[in-house]
Amino acid sequence: MNGKSVEFFFDFGSPASYLAWTQLPAICAAAGATLVYRPMLLGGVFQATGNASPVTVPAKGRYMLADLDRFARRYGVPLRFNPHFPINTLTLMRGAVGLQMREPERFDDYVTAMFGAMWVDGLQMGDPAVVADVLGRAGFDARALLELTADPAVKEALKASTEEAVRRGAFGAPTMFVGDQMYFGQDRLDFVREALARR
Repeated sequence: MNGKSVEFFFDFGSPASYLAWTQLPAICAAAGATLVYRPMLLGGVFQATGNASPVTVPAKGRYMLADLDRFARRYGVPLRFNPHFPINTLTLMRGAVGLQMREPERFDDYVTAMFGAMWVDGLQMGDPAVVADVLGRAGFDARALLELTADPAVKEALKASTEEAVRRGAFGAPTMFVGDQMYFGQDRLDFVREALARR
């Protein structure tokens, strides 16, 4: 990736991706860098790498929830752990890729709506009716957007992005790259900031 930028590989189903998203735009703006959104399918990454959500280990899951809450308080942002977790985000991530490809000017609105529904409102975003309602309230034509997620080119683009993330070393979300340096987790944003300062 040319220029001063942060590539942000993310999945809406990851609360750590949500927390990173609340901070990265300001970090990039302060550094004069471009934030490059790279939607990927976290389930595909887990399958390819043999990784799994921390909540599959009860003690680790309890710690993770407490730690996410600490960071939310530090950042001054709302966070409600979604009671429906884990949620299949395939359609949501295809929507992100589809908008990047076809309506990039609406991408930020979509990301804001999806992260808010997942990690502020705690909605069941695996339910198509709930997704359609969220999209409608955010000013989207829900039917048209859901049709977009069935486009073969959109499906292939998400698959390619996920495979690229794995090829470059990703094993979870969020994964960020500054140049060829990889940083995993929203708790590594200080290193992202330092890497940008060196460029």
